[in-house]
Amino acid sequence: MKNFTSHHSSPSIWIYFGLVFVLSIPFWLLGMAANIQKDIPINLPISALMFVCPMIAALILVYQKDRTQGVKDLCRKILRIKIERKSWYIPVFLSMPLIMVISYGVMKSLLPSVPPLSFSPLTVVGLFLLFFVPGLCEEIGWQGYVYDKLENRWNAWTASVMLGVIWQVWHVIPHLQTDHSAMWIVWQCASSVLLRVLIVWVYKNTDKNIIAAVIVHTMNNVCSFLLPNYDSSYATFSVFLVTALVVMLIAFLWGKTLTQYRFHSKA
Repeated sequence: MKNFTSHHSSPSIWIYFGLVFVLSIPFWLLGMAANIQKDIPINLPISALMFVCPMIAALILVYQKDRTQGVKDLCRKILRIKIERKSWYIPVFLSMPLIMVISYGVMKSLLPSVPPLSFSPLTVVGLFLLFFVPGLCEEIGWQGYVYDKLENRWNAWTASVMLGVIWQVWHVIPHLQTDHSAMWIVWQCASSVLLRVLIVWVYKNTDKNIIAAVIVHTMNNVCSFLLPNYDSSYATFSVFLVTALVVMLIAFLWGKTLTQYRFHSKA
């Protein structure tokens, strides 16, 4: 009996993921039926509207367990915007731009014909506003609801990779609906699994600040659509290489917990 009760919370992890996938089915079907995405300036399928599903699934399960109080507690997490350790504003806002700039250099070396980086501040702001709400809806579920449950059973590194894999399996159908090549999808998903490690690293070192996770998620989307030739597998491969190096460095410096900095001062 003791063994059962020690893991009594684990079924809700898989119920949550199952519910996210079930809720996404109508969006996937809509994406199959509609070709509206061809009229959208950026290459996004209608099924991308499934971004609401992680949030809806989380709200359903917290309400089922703790009623209105559970919903209030989840919303309270989102309202905590301030980051106490000011230095962490740098990785929150700049980690993805840095990764994308280096990735552009790698892509340029692989494919010299890639056009130069060119965008206006207004475009950056517009894309940030466009992607912030989808990022918020996803992270309410991924980081706000399910991540801590995963880490209660596994270490931070394992939990973040597991969440990253499930997150990207969830994205496969929308990727297919944008007519991307198999290699583009492979490298995109691989780099995004590593991106989840980066998001968890920021989330944990900002005292579980969901908005910090949302900003990293949002900046990834913004930078991706600013990267020239992002629909080429050269782009996703380049992003994967650079993200892998960054995540390896994080793993070396912060360990399996993603919080125990190796060279932290003892003073």
